[in-house]
Amino acid sequence: MNFPEKAVLIEVGPRDGLQNEKNVLPTDVKLAFIKMLGEAGFTEMEIASFVSPKWVPQMADAAEVVRHASPALRNIVLTPNEKGLFNALDCGCGAAAFFVGVSTAFNQKNINRTTEESMQSILPLVTKMKDRGLFVRVCISTAFYCPYEGKMAEEDVMEICRRFVLAGADDLSVADTIGMANPHEVYSLFSKLKHTFPETLITAHFHDTRGMGLANVFAALQAGVDRFDTSAGGLGGCPFAPGATGNVATEDVLYMLEMMKIETGLSLEKVLEAVRDIETHLEKPPASKQYALWKAKAAQL
Repeated sequence: MNFPEKAVLIEVGPRDGLQNEKNVLPTDVKLAFIKMLGEAGFTEMEIASFVSPKWVPQMADAAEVVRHASPALRNIVLTPNEKGLFNALDCGCGAAAFFVGVSTAFNQKNINRTTEESMQSILPLVTKMKDRGLFVRVCISTAFYCPYEGKMAEEDVMEICRRFVLAGADDLSVADTIGMANPHEVYSLFSKLKHTFPETLITAHFHDTRGMGLANVFAALQAGVDRFDTSAGGLGGCPFAPGATGNVATEDVLYMLEMMKIETGLSLEKVLEAVRDIETHLEKPPASKQYALWKAKAAQL
């Protein structure tokens, strides 16, 4: 079996994880969480989303979070439209992420636009970002399954990715949004993506809804993927998929990579400490095997 010698974990808990929390966390708590994760060794992190506070109250302080987060990181913010993008740029944002669902039904549920309508609005924004020399990430949602349309066709995913690559996107975060993919499907799609777009960063984004998260990370590694979105504590979820959990937990993926001798440059202990500190502000316990074991061990000391 062939695996990369090194892997990059992109921490998405501060954005993708916390935005689903019903309890609105104070800005200083979010910044402390981001700071601790930075001390764990992360170099890339999704920290906020410039969306309407009406729909996502948790992200109402996005501008303040961006202004005060460490500039040493590649701080990525989600910008769903032109207004969100320019609000982010006004705060000094140097890296932005755009969102599009392969499934039109899912896309309409999220932002009331078809997939093609989203593509037509986002592609010019990608170009504007690249004209400014900024980093562009595109999040390809429902790349495997949709709760409304079922299984997605690989060729549809590949075509969306192709159009973004031609527009200049630096990073494609390809997501199993509702956690239904299996390792065979993961290996097939990511092998094609790595072969077809060798000069583009390809990131795998898995949810652990059905307990397949780590198995899918393993399959993606075999396909040559060396970038993964993970969420400290397994924070997050999908509001359009009943029972869907957050991303695979950062500490669970990190432990597996360490056992496989794949370097990440991250401190597992510091990630666990960050989860411990944020736990008191959450509505439910973190979904993480390593964290549960760590807490149990600490309780015995």
